[in-house]
Amino acid sequence: MSTDYAPPTEEAVIRGTRWLARAGLRPTRQRLSLAALLVGDGADRHVTAEGLYSATKHSGEKVALATVYNTLRAFCDAGLMQEVMVDGTRSYFDTRTDDHPHFFWEDRGELQDAPADQLEISRLPAPPEGAEIARVDVVIRLRRRG
Repeated sequence: MSTDYAPPTEEAVIRGTRWLARAGLRPTRQRLSLAALLVGDGADRHVTAEGLYSATKHSGEKVALATVYNTLRAFCDAGLMQEVMVDGTRSYFDTRTDDHPHFFWEDRGELQDAPADQLEISRLPAPPEGAEIARVDVVIRLRRRG
């Protein structure tokens, strides 16, 4: 999340409202607040639930951490976001929903988009009998040299 924790502008709230409407989600106060923080400036975001919760507190909004988790799940279920697992214990939520790879900075715990046009996967293994591939996630782990 951005380090700018000012309350969302009117434009951010309008953008968040449209984002929710696109998925047919009811614009509750908590959803509107979170949507404005996530998409209010038009930039793509990679957030953890804890990071988004911290941003809501600093912006003056009162939303419980459990509500943040539940709302992020609802946004994913509605197709507004996708969840990216970087390991068994940490999930990031991405407002960019097309298929694309990610860089994960291990030392900073940050996720960012990687250039999709530079990734080439020539073949995937066949799925087991009775299964189909739902999605392929590519997370490239990085650390600073030296």
